[in-house]
Amino acid sequence: MKDLKQLKREYSEAGIDKDSVYPDPIAQFALWFGQAVDSGIAEPNGFSLCTVSVERRPAQRTVLMKSYDDSGFVFYTNHDSLKGQQMMGNNRVSMLFPWYELHRQINIEGQVSRIDDDQSYAYFHSRHRASQISAWASHQSKIIDSRSFLEKQFETLERKFQDQAIPLPPFWGGYRIKPDRFEFWQGRTHRLHDRIVYCKDRGQWKISRLSP
Repeated sequence: MKDLKQLKREYSEAGIDKDSVYPDPIAQFALWFGQAVDSGIAEPNGFSLCTVSVERRPAQRTVLMKSYDDSGFVFYTNHDSLKGQQMMGNNRVSMLFPWYELHRQINIEGQVSRIDDDQSYAYFHSRHRASQISAWASHQSKIIDSRSFLEKQFETLERKFQDQAIPLPPFWGGYRIKPDRFEFWQGRTHRLHDRIVYCKDRGQWKISRLSP
């Protein structure tokens, strides 16, 4: 067994408290997200999305948040993928932003639903043309024989859509996670980390501190 004790490190960043955070978790998220962007870390909008099948089998993967507001957090994917199938059967999900360089993480839980096709269409056509073709070429999560098969699919579709607008695939679009729980985690000295939690209670956000 590989011994990893030498990898531990001490965290010395300033902490957070119930009285120092915004009463609205979206405002607190916006503050931390802006600081993550300004820090220059890679993919600050990347988060781990956890879904659970109707058979209670969990799965997680990294996806990219593409927008957020008071109504929730939006990302895009193939509806027929594993996550798409699991979200269709169980709309409870969690998302984790792991900002290691800042010794911070945000865990968000909520309910996910598909956004309307007009919004998916607008975002789809804001992507690079090659990315639009890739969405058509990839039957996400399905077994394929080789990478060359995927590349041939791409080339075939590139010829098919030559000199024309690429339509929105019927199996591709956006999802919105409507949050009902936030946890803001800040690394502190001696492993006495700060954990501030927001939970919805009768339509209002209740703020608590958790033991690390």
